[in-house]
Amino acid sequence: MQDLNSGQENRSGRVVMESNCAQDTFCIGQLLGEKAKAGMLFCLDGELGTGKTVFAKGFAKGLGITEPVNSPTFTILQEYKGGRLPLYHFDVYRIGSPEEMDELGYEDYFYGDGVCLVEWASRISEVLPADTIYIKLEKDLEKGLSYRRIVLIFAGEGSNEDFSY
Repeated sequence: MQDLNSGQENRSGRVVMESNCAQDTFCIGQLLGEKAKAGMLFCLDGELGTGKTVFAKGFAKGLGITEPVNSPTFTILQEYKGGRLPLYHFDVYRIGSPEEMDELGYEDYFYGDGVCLVEWASRISEVLPADTIYIKLEKDLEKGLSYRRIVLIFAGEGSNEDFSY
């Protein structure tokens, strides 16, 4: 498994990492959670079964959260406050429009004192801040059933430097 500094970075603010098993995906999430700072927003996208929830569990561990982490599919938002920073874990798969995010009071979370992790973030792209960190999990069946390509995209000015991966 690679560390964050061994990912392939290019000028567009992308880092590409490879995962060969669920434990690798968990560990990459954990590394990012360890580096996360208050006010950061991480957006996860990928097909069903690509490891978004496994990644989220590792991310939570990186924040020092010890309670079980599950995808908040039916509740949309799960809050975890037992780590060094609060984690606000969204699953917006069932969101029909950005207006539904207003009803949740998303701005209090996105611009609050914790870290946000949003699964299925492409469904609410209209409300995402400019400095969002995007994480795309992709399968490549030619490399095996457990293989995942994890692409980090640092949007906005300075996001990459601020994250200091």
